[in-house]
Amino acid sequence: KAKILIAGQAPGRKVHESGIPFDDASGDRLREWVGVSKDTFYTAEKIAILPMGFCYPGSGKTGDLPPRSECAIAWRAKLLNQLPQLQLTLVIGQYAQSYHLIQNNLSLTERIKSWKDYGPNVIPLPHPSPRNNGWLKRNSWFEGEVLPSLRKRIIELL
Repeated sequence: KAKILIAGQAPGRKVHESGIPFDDASGDRLREWVGVSKDTFYTAEKIAILPMGFCYPGSGKTGDLPPRSECAIAWRAKLLNQLPQLQLTLVIGQYAQSYHLIQNNLSLTERIKSWKDYGPNVIPLPHPSPRNNGWLKRNSWFEGEVLPSLRKRIIELL
């Protein structure tokens, strides 16, 4: 029944251990971005959460490793087919964007800057991780331009 899909990457270590998607600082920021309470965020009939991978992929030199590619190949399309009511997909981070968006030759910043080009049903977002504080600081237009439109669209759907 969900009208909104959060297409994420993969759980971090803390989320993997808790088993609750976005049960960390990234989730706090994401809920702030979309303007919803925890209760609404975790109401499956309103918001579906589907990462590119369901398990923690491990740590790399600069952060978590990418989601394991065989996961999305095995089940993503089957699960997306179970969500016929979707009217908005929030595509979070480069790995989810590479899967869901046609313009794969663009950088993450270019994709997010061109967010209006994806129409009213898809909005690419940076990952809400505190590791992206520098990106958010360098791209202040994101908060002033993208987030108000995102919140308005969420209100329309909920």
